Amino acid sequence: MTRLLIAALVLMLAACGGRSERADRGADDLAGVGGFLQRAFAGRSDDAAPPEGGGLCGDPYLVGEEVGDVPGPGVCGIENAVRVTSASGVTLSQPATLHCSAARALRTWVDASAKPAFGKRGGGLSELQVAAHYVCRTRNHKPGAKISEHGKGRAIDISAFRLADGTEISLISDWGRGENGKALKSMWEGACGPFGTVLGPGSDGYHENHFHFDTASYRGGPYCR
Repeated sequence: MTRLLIAALVLMLAACGGRSERADRGADDLAGVGGFLQRAFAGRSDDAAPPEGGGLCGDPYLVGEEVGDVPGPGVCGIENAVRVTSASGVTLSQPATLHCSAARALRTWVDASAKPAFGKRGGGLSELQVAAHYVCRTRNHKPGAKISEHGKGRAIDISAFRLADGTEISLISDWGRGENGKALKSMWEGACGPFGTVLGPGSDGYHENHFHFDTASYRGGPYCR
């Protein structure tokens, strides 16, 4: 689909660009349009080059290492797990062991929502404070409840965000308060789509100090609270 759109725009620009004196300018225009569309369809928000060591899960903007199968009791465990250390240049406070589906969703969200929420303020977003990733447990630690998506490597919890100048914005301190609260709300809204489940303050009493994101699929669409 992306290639078809780029091709259509190439033809349109070529038709109105002239044949001689405007050829070079037309070529530059086409290259710019093509680059813009490629970034848009990839969910990127800037022109940053892929980081060194990228390529995890087939994504040049995911850095970490392949772990392989992670066995677990019952339905717990991860097939072809990875350990993510950064997504689109944003460092994770601790390596997160995830299934590739969750790792790719995280990268998409960082580019489309997390980084834009802060823009260039404080030098931009530099770190995600990871509260939880893979762990074999029930939902909300309730006895007898279903196994959490954390137990399948398809969930990550994030409690705070650090900017390049050292400023920390946390859910426990900043949710619903001023400029930082608006940024957090924007990131929460933007996660609904890349992730199938999005929970935060006010959702169920268990997520007052962190975001829970997972890639569960529902017939009615993403569940976001």
